[in-house]
Amino acid sequence: MNAGLPGDLECRELVELLTDYLEGSLAPDERIRFELHLAVCDGCTAYLRQLRATLCAAGRLRARPIPVDERKRLLEAFRGWKRGEGPA
Repeated sequence: MNAGLPGDLECRELVELLTDYLEGSLAPDERIRFELHLAVCDGCTAYLRQLRATLCAAGRLRARPIPVDERKRLLEAFRGWKRGEGPA
C-alpha cells in the first residue's frame, strides 16, 4: 500500500485490486483509495464497466460438450503452444 494520500492509487494497482473490489473483499482503506481513483480516472472507470459487462455476459454462457475429435485437436494445439511450437 502506498503511504501517500488516500487517492494516490495508480492505474496498474487498480487493475491488480479489481477482483477483490468486485468480490467486496478489499480492506476499507483500500476500497476508499480504489473508489477515489475511479472518481478521477475515466480510463479505469471504463475498464471496470467493461469488466462488469464481460462478467455478466460470461455468466449467461452455458457449457456445451465439445466433440471428442475437436477436444483432442484443441488439447494438442494448447500443448504445442505451451511448448512454444507454432500452429500445426
